[in-house]
Amino acid sequence: MATPSPALRLSLTSLRTTLRRSMQQPPPPTQRHFTTTPLRPVFSSSSTTQKRTARSRSMHTTPPTERRKQPLAHNREEVPEQAPPTDFGQLDMLASAPVPTTSVDVCHEDGFSLNSGVHIRGGDGALLVGGEAFVWRPWEGATIRQQQQDGGGDSEKKKGKNLKKKGKGLLVNEKGQWEVGEEGFAVLGLVWPRPDLLILGLGPEIRPLSPATRQAITNLGMRVEILDTRNAASQYNMLATERGMGDVAAALLPIGWKDGAE
Repeated sequence: MATPSPALRLSLTSLRTTLRRSMQQPPPPTQRHFTTTPLRPVFSSSSTTQKRTARSRSMHTTPPTERRKQPLAHNREEVPEQAPPTDFGQLDMLASAPVPTTSVDVCHEDGFSLNSGVHIRGGDGALLVGGEAFVWRPWEGATIRQQQQDGGGDSEKKKGKNLKKKGKGLLVNEKGQWEVGEEGFAVLGLVWPRPDLLILGLGPEIRPLSPATRQAITNLGMRVEILDTRNAASQYNMLATERGMGDVAAALLPIGWKDGAE
């Protein structure tokens, strides 16, 4: 057998050294992958056969996610799980506003009781303007006007007697319109600054205004709202509280008012 050459001998020596070193080094750690195979039944078209398929899910060491926090409202308060009961007192925006002294507390058949303790009774109406309350008798002007049209030249004393005999004047004209002359709103002409709105309460019912009455109110620079007395008093109370007693006025007839009655 021939002796190997020096070059071949050197190559074999270096290969042997390399193999020896690789065998002495520990193997690298292997990453283990655990899987669980929960079974899920899958039903075929036939009711008698069932097939099961395996779905694998990787096991990992990721820390569990934190519990979801309670959602917050716009004011940074926690939203309750159940809706709280509604407090209607918090919905009243005018609860903290002072009550006007001329607000109507009670509508009687023959008059009114105001928040200030003033009582207007005896079948008289109420004129509420500028924080003051006045007795309002628009039928007196209507009675005098009717007597002037009928009799002409009666003296003031004779007119007063006729007022008692005839009773209250008619406020409803032949066309079914509510009619009061300028003298019925004379107090409003003396007030300055003048209210922007006049609320008319015409007793137990609503009637249209005659053109002359509407023109008399328009000449005062005021708008007019026509209601029955109950709703007119409620509307006045709300607007006087919201806007102030200087911006709204009310002229109210008693709810028991009957046109032309004693």
